[in-house]
Amino acid sequence: MHDADDELREIKREIVESRGLVIKTNNLTNALSADLKSIAKRQQAFERNAFRNSAVAYVVFVIVVLGLVKIAWDARADSVTAKDKGAVEKAETAQKELDEIKAQLASRLAGETAASSFYELVRAGRRREIVEQFDAVRRLPLSRAEQAFLGDAVDSAREGLSVELYHQGLDHIRGSRFQEAATALEDSLKMSDKAAHTPSARLELARAYRKLGRQRLAVPILVPLSESSPNREILDDATMLLAECLVDVQAYNDAKGTLRGFLRRFPESPYANDARMMLADLNLKH
Repeated sequence: MHDADDELREIKREIVESRGLVIKTNNLTNALSADLKSIAKRQQAFERNAFRNSAVAYVVFVIVVLGLVKIAWDARADSVTAKDKGAVEKAETAQKELDEIKAQLASRLAGETAASSFYELVRAGRRREIVEQFDAVRRLPLSRAEQAFLGDAVDSAREGLSVELYHQGLDHIRGSRFQEAATALEDSLKMSDKAAHTPSARLELARAYRKLGRQRLAVPILVPLSESSPNREILDDATMLLAECLVDVQAYNDAKGTLRGFLRRFPESPYANDARMMLADLNLKH
């Protein structure tokens, strides 16, 4: 009886121990399962992070490669553009130089043609046309020798026209056409104011002005003529005419001084008696 009880207790004890082992095993299994799940989650997170990092690294790599390719492409494009720009600039410079050479040649040809036509006028002695066309011709690109020759030809033509106009003025004065005389003499002096006949032309112009009642225009012409003149033969004429114009404009004191100077400078002049009578009359009346 006691043996049976002992066996029964032994069996109970073994059952209890077995149940304890089962519980421990179950706990261990649950713990292992939890550890496996945790490890699996960490592995998945690691794999996701690794994939994400790989993708980012790949994208960065691609961006860097594209940036390097773009820099190299831009450098190549800039080099080609610079070469093309340099070639274009050289071509434009060469074209400008060519155009300038063509313009110079055309201008030179026009100048030679105009100079030749002008020379024909000189040979023909057509003075007025020479003077009228010279302003246009001298603007052309002529050589110094051509300019000097044409300038001398124009000066000669001006002097010839001035002489012609001077004689026309004298003819008008003889015919008492004083307005026409003044115009002709003015044109004569415009054509040439340094010729041999210039002092006489000024004197006759002053005479015409007095006849026209324009003594105030005559006085400024006569003052320098009466003081000095390349043609000394007209000094007494200019001085006497100046005195008459001063009397006309009622500048009596100036007229007296001019007459006294006349008598002092030209005592043998054919106008000396007239000057004495005029001075005496002025002294008596004024």
